[in-house]
Amino acid sequence: MIDRRGLVDRHAVRYREVHREAPLSVGNGEFAVTVDITGLQTFAEEYERAAGRRDEIAAMPLGTQAQWCYHWAPNPEGLSLDDTLEPASGPRGTTLYPTAYDFREDREQSRAAGRAAGYYYWANPQRVHLARIAFVALGEEPALALDEIEAIDQRLDLWAGTVRSRFRLRGAEVTVATSVDPRRDALGVVASSPLLAEGRLGIEVAFPAVEESFEAPPVWDADDAHSSDPADIPGGVEIARTLDETRYRARLTGALRIERSGPHAWIARADGSEIALAVEFAPDAFDAAPLPAARILERAAEGWERTWRSGAALDLSGSSDPRAAELERRVVLSQYQTIINSSGSTPPQETGLVCNSWAGTFHLEMHWWHAAHFAAWGRPEMLENSFRWYHRALPVAREIAASQGFEGARWPKHVGPEAIESPNEIGPLLVWQQPHPIHFAELLWRTAPDPERVLEEYAEIVHETAAFLASFAWREDDGWHLAPPLMPAQEIYGAEQTWDPLFELAYVRWALRTAQAWRIRRGEDPEPLWDEIADGIRATVSTDDDGSWYDAVQRPARTAYTDHPSMVAALGVVPDTGLIDHAVMWETLERALTRWTWISAWGWDFPMLSMCATRLGRTGDAIELLLRDAQKNVYLANGHNLQVPNRMPLYLPGNGGLLMAVALLFGGWTDADGTRHEPELPGGWAARAEGFPDRP
Repeated sequence: MIDRRGLVDRHAVRYREVHREAPLSVGNGEFAVTVDITGLQTFAEEYERAAGRRDEIAAMPLGTQAQWCYHWAPNPEGLSLDDTLEPASGPRGTTLYPTAYDFREDREQSRAAGRAAGYYYWANPQRVHLARIAFVALGEEPALALDEIEAIDQRLDLWAGTVRSRFRLRGAEVTVATSVDPRRDALGVVASSPLLAEGRLGIEVAFPAVEESFEAPPVWDADDAHSSDPADIPGGVEIARTLDETRYRARLTGALRIERSGPHAWIARADGSEIALAVEFAPDAFDAAPLPAARILERAAEGWERTWRSGAALDLSGSSDPRAAELERRVVLSQYQTIINSSGSTPPQETGLVCNSWAGTFHLEMHWWHAAHFAAWGRPEMLENSFRWYHRALPVAREIAASQGFEGARWPKHVGPEAIESPNEIGPLLVWQQPHPIHFAELLWRTAPDPERVLEEYAEIVHETAAFLASFAWREDDGWHLAPPLMPAQEIYGAEQTWDPLFELAYVRWALRTAQAWRIRRGEDPEPLWDEIADGIRATVSTDDDGSWYDAVQRPARTAYTDHPSMVAALGVVPDTGLIDHAVMWETLERALTRWTWISAWGWDFPMLSMCATRLGRTGDAIELLLRDAQKNVYLANGHNLQVPNRMPLYLPGNGGLLMAVALLFGGWTDADGTRHEPELPGGWAARAEGFPDRP
C-alpha cells in the first residue's frame, strides 16, 4: 500500500517569503478563503489585479467566496435577454440566438452600440466576495505594512487542510493556524502573539459591495450601496448583509470583545495572548450553534484525512526520470485545489473560489475539465455534488431547445446558478458542452457505490440531452452531420460556415450510443433514431503527399494551428467508438505537436493532447505534454495552473484536466465492451497506483 500521508506531506507548500502570485487557500468545495503571508487577508490590496500592475507584479487576489452567493445588479430599464437575440442561419433556416454582445466591450461601449442588454446579461450575476478577514493595528499603532513582516515561515499542511503561519511583526512573534470546516461555511483562526495581549493587534472582518464587471472585485468605497445590520448573540455578533436583492449572514464568535469599527466592519480583540475566532457564513438563518475555532481546525484535519485516504493515489517516487517529482507535485496539489474549489453544489467558475473571472459565473463546457476527474479518481460524490445542479437547470435547457426549434434540453454555455444564458457572439452557439451530462452520468454509473440509484436519478437528464443531440443532427444523403450555425470548441471558425467539427462529431456519436445503453439498462425500448444517427456519423480523412490526418473542421476541411487543438479530443476525451482510425489520429497528433502555436494554447489543451497520446500508446509523449514548458502550462508553488498573470492568475480546468489525463495514463481504462487497457510506461518511470476504479 502507498504511504498516503508521506505522499501528501512531501508536497506541503512552504514559504519563507511573500508570494503574491501564489497565495494559499483553505476550503471545502462550497466555501474557501485565500490568505496572504499572515494567514489572513491583512494585505489584500497588495494582491489586487490592478490594471497598472499587469506588467509589474503578478498577483492572485485573496477571496472569501461561497458557491451560493451571487448578486444581480439592479435593472431599472427592464432589460431582457430577448433584447440580445440576433439571427443566425444554416440549412434549417434562420434562428434567433442571444449573441448581441461583444465581450470585449465595457458597459459604456455596449450602450453606445445599442447593446446595453448584452452587457447586463454578460456581467450578471456577480459572485460576491463575502468578507475580508485581516490583522489590524489597534490603539495608537500605525497601520500595518507588508515590509514589516519578517522571519516568515508559512506552511500549507495538506494532510490537515490548514495554513500554519509564523512571522515577526514589530519585534514580536505571531503564529496563526487557519482552516475551513469540512461541512460548514466556517473559517477557524487561532492566533497567538504578545501583540494581542498588549492590545496592539486585532482581527478585523470587513464587508464590501461588488462591482458589475468581468472581474467583479470587492468594492470598498461604496458604503451606501449595501447594509450590514448586527445583532448580539452569545459570544459574538451576527450580521445580516444586504446588497440589493442579495442576502446573506455572517457570524463572528470566540473573541473577548467584538466591536464595530466602521459602517461594514467589526474588530475582534483577544483575551490575553491568544485569539480563537470563528467566522461563519450562510445564505439565510443559521441552523446550528457556532463552532469554536479550535474545533473547526480539528474537524478540518479529520475531514482531510478521510479525503486523502479515500479514492485513488499515485506514487511516482520510484521513478528515475527527474521530472517525476514535479509531476507528482502537480498531481497532489491539483487534487487539493480542485477539492476546495470545484467540488461544491454548482459547477465552478474557471478561477474557483479564489477570485472572479467572467463576473464569477461558470462555463458549462468547462465543467468536464473541472470535475470529471473526481469520478476517475474514485471520488464520484464530488462530481455528483455539482452534477445535481443540472436538475435545477433542466427546465431552462428545455426552453432554450424549444425556442430554437429543437427537442430535448440544450444546455447553455456561460451561466450563473439560475442557468440564464450569457449573451456573446460565441457561447450560445457552442455545442461541445451538450454531451457532458451524459458523460457525467456514465462516469457516476461506472464508479458510484449504487449504480441503480444513478440510473434512476439521472435518466431524465440523459434522455433529454440525447433528445436534443438527435434533434440537432442534420441528415443528408451521405449520412448524418452537425450543421451550422455551430461554434466548435476551437472558437476561431465562423459559426455559419462550420460543418462537422471532429471532436463534436465523435462526442455526439459516443453520447447517443451511451444514452441508448442507459435505456437498455433501465429495461426501456431503444430509440432507433439514436442508433441511426450514431451509425451515420462519419469522420473525413484529409490527405496530401505527406500523409493522412483529421482536420479540426471537416467541411470545408481546415485546421488553424492555434487556439485549442480540439480534433485530438475525438480520441482522448471521447472514448474509442470505432469512428477514429488510430493510424490517422497518430498523424493528426504528430502534426499538432510539430505545428501548434503553443502561446495560444490553454491549460486544458496539454492534458487533452496527453489523453490522445495515451490512447494511441504514446505514453512518453503523454508525459512530456503534461510537463511541457509553455506559458499556460505553468503550475505555481501553490499548485494552481497559471494562465494570464493578473487577468486570469489561476485556471482550474488545467488542474482538473491534468488529473483526468493522469488517471487515464496511470490508472488505465475499460472500454464499453469490457476491454481493459493498462498503458505501458516509458523507461525511467515507475508508478505505484491504487484506488483507481476498474471502469473509469
